[in-house]
Amino acid sequence: MPCIFPSAGMGNRMICVTSLGAKKGFSVLISKALIDLNMLEAGAQCFPLKLYEKNSLADASIKTNDMQDELVANPQSSSSTKSNTQYTAKDGITDAGLVHFQIAYSTEILTKEDVFYYIYGLLHSEDYKKRYADNLSKELPRIPCVKKASDFWIFSKAGRDLAELHLNYETVNCYPVKLDTGNKKLNELGDKDYYVEKMRFANKEDKSVVVYNNHITIKEIPLEAYEYVVNGKPALEWVMERQAVTTHKESGIVNDANLWAIETMNDAAYPLKLFQRVITVSLETMKIINALPRLDIATNLITNPIKDSTLV
Repeated sequence: MPCIFPSAGMGNRMICVTSLGAKKGFSVLISKALIDLNMLEAGAQCFPLKLYEKNSLADASIKTNDMQDELVANPQSSSSTKSNTQYTAKDGITDAGLVHFQIAYSTEILTKEDVFYYIYGLLHSEDYKKRYADNLSKELPRIPCVKKASDFWIFSKAGRDLAELHLNYETVNCYPVKLDTGNKKLNELGDKDYYVEKMRFANKEDKSVVVYNNHITIKEIPLEAYEYVVNGKPALEWVMERQAVTTHKESGIVNDANLWAIETMNDAAYPLKLFQRVITVSLETMKIINALPRLDIATNLITNPIKDSTLV
């Protein structure tokens, strides 16, 4: 990770996919910070937008005419794009990778960022995941070119839009669910009224209602929000599981989401608002995914020097 996030303030983005042997199906996420590599089943494989090298090493290793056989660069190669006093930032997408797509869409002006977000959009395609389900369980994703340039741009824009949603999930608008607060009005609730131990469904057969705690029940949750699945589970159910109070059996260590809400986020209602925001993210994500075009792959393109466009 030092070549991806070398120090605080060095911004980057990376596409994270499930590793080999995952049994819950293929998943993809994007991150702008260091992650727990075990956040995805079988471990996460990460592919960055940028790679950083210390300048003392970068000067000796940069090759201006680098034409690797990979789509995404390794830390020791790829052309330089930007530097500061300590680090040189290089593109994660190789020169060869960009050329591959430029050949496919010769009338278009493409950048490496366009390709990066095309990959993120493509990996969300239900058609792609269904068609290559067997391969995705055994090897890293292969990134084909779609036939039409117009489809390339749809996938690339979708990837950008999905990235903004997924990276900024904490700042999107809260979905306007109905909050049943009993005898109190919402503006009368104090910090202690937002304390959550474990969210649960009021009825296992009806996921439109979630009991947040003894004071708050969340109603009118759109069922479509549960269609956005990450790592084998709806994103909303991950929020329900993680925004809770749990005790590690062996160590006795207590993990209390309420402490994070108050001490870090300065908002006792953070778990509730996060749930509402993830509803928004889930609905918008599925809207983008469902609007993606059918996967129509170009089969007559020269794949060298990309080695069949493998994402490594």
